[in-house]
Amino acid sequence: MYTVTPRFLETLTTSHSMVARADVHYAGALLKADIPIADGSVTIDRGSKIRRSLSLTVSDPALLPWNAIDPLAVYGQTLVVSRGIRYSNGLSEMVPLGTFRIDEPQGDVHFGPVTLTGKSSECYIIDDKFLTPKTTRGYANCVDAMSALIRETLPDAVIVNATAGGRNPAVAITTWDANADRWDAVQQIALSMQAEIYVDALDRFVIADVPEVLSSRVVWDINEGEGGTLMSASRQMSRTAVYNAVVASGENTASNSAPVSAVAYDSSPTSPTRWGGPFGRVPKFISSSLWTTAGACQAAANYALFDAIAPNVTTSIDSIPNPALEGGDCLRIGYASRKELFILQSATVPLTAEGSFSIGLRGGKEDTS
Repeated sequence: MYTVTPRFLETLTTSHSMVARADVHYAGALLKADIPIADGSVTIDRGSKIRRSLSLTVSDPALLPWNAIDPLAVYGQTLVVSRGIRYSNGLSEMVPLGTFRIDEPQGDVHFGPVTLTGKSSECYIIDDKFLTPKTTRGYANCVDAMSALIRETLPDAVIVNATAGGRNPAVAITTWDANADRWDAVQQIALSMQAEIYVDALDRFVIADVPEVLSSRVVWDINEGEGGTLMSASRQMSRTAVYNAVVASGENTASNSAPVSAVAYDSSPTSPTRWGGPFGRVPKFISSSLWTTAGACQAAANYALFDAIAPNVTTSIDSIPNPALEGGDCLRIGYASRKELFILQSATVPLTAEGSFSIGLRGGKEDTS
């Protein structure tokens, strides 16, 4: 979660005034400040290649772009968006929601409004496919390799290794063909070190451990009843995408390594998804050219099994908006006489006071603390 003052979190649970802001930047400079927001939202989604996306409605029809350097044109203009609270003393505390490349502005030329969409900076890496074959040869470790791939596209990109202890293992030698997706390559390297990579609200490329609900610090409580912020909640359980074994395999011609593989089973006798139990046998197969040893495959299989056996219980809630939340945050939800811990999988943050704050949660575990 983005760091805010205690006053900010306390004020969220009471009647308050919200404020949203969107500034246009171009070529590293502020082009137009505080454009008029009629409606809009920022969506955060851990399951998407592009972590943050913007939907915006601008009330002023004069901002409909006609020329390449107009504020809302699509030739490198970006929107820096934030939402916050205006306190009774007139001061505001703002929370960044992201930096977005503008896509597809449109509107009535006479009356408006102007509607547009935007994407966080992963989109630049996705667009910049490899012109020629690309290899990890020559890079000492995973972070160096990912940084090089990103900065070939965005030379000034800020890259943060937020893994526990700053983990940075050696990277295996592999090669991607011309026309391959550069961002897929970056994500493959992150996966090989049992991590994920995404762009955060400050427009930084963050390498992070995949969150685990029982070991993560709770950053916010959402409760029903008086003084709480919960408005509604729904719950769904499915066996889809639940597995009890993971087979990891690696084949890498670039390093002249023989094919390798390993299997991880859910062998806990008390697990409802244990291999060979009433749940049945449901293996998942994963592969990467970056796994060149049986040990690397075993580590990848063990790592993937943790997520594979997680209950596919989807809880969706509507709450008072908290714009400081980030995908992967651990939340404690108090509802239906229960307290459960969840990982925030997705959220839609409104840019107006009337919009609803919808959160998708994953990995519910009873809070026994």
